[in-house]
Amino acid sequence: MSAHTPEFKVKLAETEAELQAAQRLRYRVFVEELGGSGPLVDHVARLEKDQFDPYFDHLILKDLALAADPVDQVVGVYRVLRDDAAAKHGRFYSEDEYDLSILKSSGRKLLELGRSCLHEDYRGGAAMFHLWNALAGYVAEHDIEVLFGVASFHGTDVAALAQPLSLLHNRHLAPEDIRPRAQAGVFQTMDLVSEDHIDRRAAMLAVPPLIKAYLRLGGFVGDGAYLDHAFNTTDVCLILDTARMNEKNRALYSKERNL
Repeated sequence: MSAHTPEFKVKLAETEAELQAAQRLRYRVFVEELGGSGPLVDHVARLEKDQFDPYFDHLILKDLALAADPVDQVVGVYRVLRDDAAAKHGRFYSEDEYDLSILKSSGRKLLELGRSCLHEDYRGGAAMFHLWNALAGYVAEHDIEVLFGVASFHGTDVAALAQPLSLLHNRHLAPEDIRPRAQAGVFQTMDLVSEDHIDRRAAMLAVPPLIKAYLRLGGFVGDGAYLDHAFNTTDVCLILDTARMNEKNRALYSKERNL
């Protein structure tokens, strides 16, 4: 990244140009970096999009210090879908992968998260905090009680991921009342290594940063993984119950809200 001090602003995408800027960043990350694809991906315009985009709200992180066109200032994205919007569409995005009945029948206000990504020049710094704190504000505004969504390991070689998947299953499995389960036809067990044979340090090092961030907030995983060959990922379902977050986790969630 060129030497400059970022000037971050997070907002909801309000125009088609802003939505396409989000989709262009997603293309850069999910298609060009990770080798993903999909039936609606536009390789000519370099847009990663799907049928759910019109129903989601799109949090976009801009760096206003960039000298580029305002649309090209988008350096981070978070896609969010409230349960009332999902009802209009008929389902949540992740229902192809996970049985969400336990959440949908809970009577609690739900928010599905997805397509979270940052431009490579902004990873490992303050950028994600800005997105997360904007998300915390969105959750508060809409009285959300349970957040969930799929997060991914790169690749679909289950044997190579046996240690981290087993660690998640053994140490971070969601309580039964909020535990989605991978759909029966695509269920991939995560309980691949007995707990006494898990190298906890090595396994946690293999867990992607986004998943570790949710775990630090007190998040859990659902039962079973999903092998997404189109996106070349192994997906797990993450669940964050705001009622179960302790004060330490709440502080971590919003500590940089005022940056």
